[in-house]
Amino acid sequence: MTVRRRPEVPKTILTRLRKACLALPEVREEQAWFGTRWRIRKDTFAHVLMIADGWPPVYARAAGTDGPVCVLTFQSLGPRVDPETFSRAPDFRPLWRPDILGRRLDADVDWRDITKLVTASYCLLAPKKLAEAVRSEQSADRQTRGQGKERQQRHHRQ
Repeated sequence: MTVRRRPEVPKTILTRLRKACLALPEVREEQAWFGTRWRIRKDTFAHVLMIADGWPPVYARAAGTDGPVCVLTFQSLGPRVDPETFSRAPDFRPLWRPDILGRRLDADVDWRDITKLVTASYCLLAPKKLAEAVRSEQSADRQTRGQGKERQQRHHRQ
């Protein structure tokens, strides 16, 4: 019996996800049963893997493809808020839990959006103090960027 090697998540995708996930407090990365996952304490907030030849079948059915395709699953309130948005490609709704969403990671992926999704997923599962720290840091970053844009606009008007 020959054992076929399953395709691995492309290194470029792993690198981008690592950057986003490991920037969050107390996160650890580990190999999952298939793919790679990031956890806060005992909870998985992001899981990336490849679907190929219809395997793993539960992911292939959820994503609506036999692959090959790289997918990310994450925690979200999204399906409860807007179920239609998360029912169309590149997004999908795994059936095993109503608070998990998935997204295909293709060449057109918006990495700022992915960073926001994994950060929101983290904040849903992290202890309150850690989640609040991340949110306040994001708020400070937005204010700093907003002030920079104001300065640029004033400079261009002059």
